[in-house]
Amino acid sequence: MTVDPDRRAFLDAVQPLVDAIGGELLPPDRARADDVVLSWAGREAAAVRLPQLSESLEHLLHDLRRRHGRPLSQLDRKAKQSVVRQLEARGAFALRHSVETAAAALGVSRFTVYNYLNREPAGGRDGGRAGEGTPP
Repeated sequence: MTVDPDRRAFLDAVQPLVDAIGGELLPPDRARADDVVLSWAGREAAAVRLPQLSESLEHLLHDLRRRHGRPLSQLDRKAKQSVVRQLEARGAFALRHSVETAAAALGVSRFTVYNYLNREPAGGRDGGRAGEGTPP
């Protein structure tokens, strides 16, 4: 199937966003009821299949591994704390068993992840040790 250059430019432009959210770009005729259909120049150009919520944490962890260029378990403590803050900012810990999944990826205990969650960001009022040691 030949794609006109304008539509190709649109698809190329949205692909990084689709990749970042862990979605899949599909032809519009393959769209399901829960897919998001994108229009360009008055015509359906593509459908975006969003990831299942259960896949979201794994996608976030994979993206963080890619950004750091190595397994998260090999990061130093400061980098692991940063990863936990990034996961928290993306809402990852609203998922059931997400603390356990993150802890396994980071090579730390659940308790350590809770400690990281209870710390203020670096440069906080008390040097980043607020609420340390109290799992919810």
